[in-house]
Amino acid sequence: MGVVIILLIGGYFGYKYLYLAPRNKRAASMIFKAQQYFGMDSLQKALNGDGNNYGFLQVIKRYGDTKVGHLAKYYAGVCYLRMGKYQEAIPYLKSFHPKDKVVQAEDYGLLGDAYMELGKTDEGIAYYKKAAYYNPNDLFTPFYLKRAALACEKAGRVQEAISLYQEIKTKYPLSAEGRDIDKYLARLGVVQD
Repeated sequence: MGVVIILLIGGYFGYKYLYLAPRNKRAASMIFKAQQYFGMDSLQKALNGDGNNYGFLQVIKRYGDTKVGHLAKYYAGVCYLRMGKYQEAIPYLKSFHPKDKVVQAEDYGLLGDAYMELGKTDEGIAYYKKAAYYNPNDLFTPFYLKRAALACEKAGRVQEAISLYQEIKTKYPLSAEGRDIDKYLARLGVVQD
């Protein structure tokens, strides 16, 4: 039994440090130019490379099991979203699961944007709410609550929109969204005191 445990532990560390670590290092060198193109808003080159350098899609294909390959999925999703290819963006954004809670909330918000652009309002609202409540804070929560409320209005779910606007007003009055939330409530016929 002890030998099996030692072999399992040894196998884990061997896999992590002798296999994954070097692959992650190679992926990091591959993704560098794609990130530069992304920063310059050259989305096609960021996704597909330039003939001499790899793009995010090649990094995903070769090193998708690494941390850098995982990050490339997020970048690819954002590229597709910015290019108006919403259906293509969704699988990449859904497969990205960072440890950072702020980045995860942003990923959920981007999924909400993609679904809204595809006319799938219910899914968009669900992802905006997921973004808002994933890691509640004074910056992102009111932002995504407002996006969810606007989407609810679009879907004819007025009471739900009012509830979300009131949540912003009550819990986040000092946020950028909270400071002008009364006009959204007034537009829906909510009389302010």
